[in-house]
Amino acid sequence: MENDETHIIHRILKGETSLYEYFLDKYSQQVFILIIRIVENQEDAEELTQDTFLKAFEHLSSFKAESSFSTWIYRIAYNTAISATRKKKQELIVMDSAMLMNISDQQIDDALNDESGERVGKLNKAIKKLDAEERALISLFYNEEKTIGEIALILGLTESNAKVKLHRIRKKIYILITEAE
Repeated sequence: MENDETHIIHRILKGETSLYEYFLDKYSQQVFILIIRIVENQEDAEELTQDTFLKAFEHLSSFKAESSFSTWIYRIAYNTAISATRKKKQELIVMDSAMLMNISDQQIDDALNDESGERVGKLNKAIKKLDAEERALISLFYNEEKTIGEIALILGLTESNAKVKLHRIRKKIYILITEAE
């Protein structure tokens, strides 16, 4: 499929711009979902989704096929959404690193794998308290089921940095869930 997409890109760059609709149809819903999880506002997410596809179209010639088109468009979407959230000041939750160190992976797994209605509600509230970059990482990993390698490419991180951030965010979510109990 990636070869098909690369072929479509070459045809678009040669003037068949109507073929860009293929990418809009295939990826707009996924891009919108990522953006709305970051900005948490439907109107803003709709506008930022349009901005993402406009930027991708304008810079289509810079797509080098070193990653999949979906990874490339997700990176544009992520950067667009994060830039928008940085313009709006958000309350940051700062947690004591000693508190984070004392939480085991087993405690986190038990809490996050509990699918009871009450726990899911607390989980959703906890995720809303994360900053935009943290929500994006969690969304890409759990909702979009992207690999650590793909997430690293999208977010502009090393794989080890993406793993560390994911681990810390999971601990942060655990604390937020248990504080709500």
